Amino acid sequence: MQTKTFLCSWSGGKDSCYAFHKAANSGFKPTVLLNVLNEHGDRSRSHGIPKEILEAQGEALGLPIHFFESTWDDYERLYIENLKSLQQSYGFGHSVFGDIDIESHRAWEEKVSKAAGVSAILPLWQESRTPLVIEMIQNGIEAIITSCNQVLGPDFLGRKIDAQLLKELEEIGVDPCGENGEYHTLVINAPLFCKPLDIRVMGKEKSTNYNFATLELV
Repeated sequence: MQTKTFLCSWSGGKDSCYAFHKAANSGFKPTVLLNVLNEHGDRSRSHGIPKEILEAQGEALGLPIHFFESTWDDYERLYIENLKSLQQSYGFGHSVFGDIDIESHRAWEEKVSKAAGVSAILPLWQESRTPLVIEMIQNGIEAIITSCNQVLGPDFLGRKIDAQLLKELEEIGVDPCGENGEYHTLVINAPLFCKPLDIRVMGKEKSTNYNFATLELV
């Protein structure tokens, strides 16, 4: 096992990408990305990002991305199974996650990592939320909003995460980092990408309490 290697739990959004970025810059070597799809296998379980766009992110990073399909009920069991299998294939010593300060999330990530015989690393842990997003922007993480709650509404879909957007979020009382699920993002460019992704918002879908952008890779 290579102790300085890692798997990244990859949502496709800004937090997992910046956690990847910080781990890599700290001397850890990435080996593989792991993403959980919905039970239909067409988009990510958490962020609603199409599989082909997630694959394009993997290509931009020069890394394989592993997928598995799951309902929320089977999520933990299948996550551990896939983490174990990937650890045997790639021999990484660590798993990287992008959570910031929700203790229950950290406890879960440490639990599933321990079950697979690896150590969880949370490079963003206990960072102040707003300064952290500003730091991401300053370090070249370019991301757009792909889903959001009804406090924000569908007009925020497709918006780029920048200083103006952070100001608007603060004005309406929404956590600028979106750590509580207020919104989710898609990274379209980052320092470790070999090229940016060309993404088009084709439409918007609305559910009872959430909004989703329909995305296309150009």
